[in-house]
Amino acid sequence: MSKIIQIRKRNALYLPKEIVEKMDIKEGDRIIVEVNENSIVLRPVKALKTKEYWSEIRPEEVEEVGEEITRQLF
Repeated sequence: MSKIIQIRKRNALYLPKEIVEKMDIKEGDRIIVEVNENSIVLRPVKALKTKEYWSEIRPEEVEEVGEEITRQLF
């Protein structure tokens, strides 16, 4: 799919609704901009969507470490 779009004020680009929906781009998403010799490529950056955690820590543990660091400083 390709579309012709116009550069707006302050060099703004507005992506057509069809492209945004097809690429599942939402407000706040990040886009990689690649510049080649005579072309510009836009690619959405998709965050990792995982439910697995590589680590778990309880709030009490965070507080204990904070208190220990404070004791070492003073």
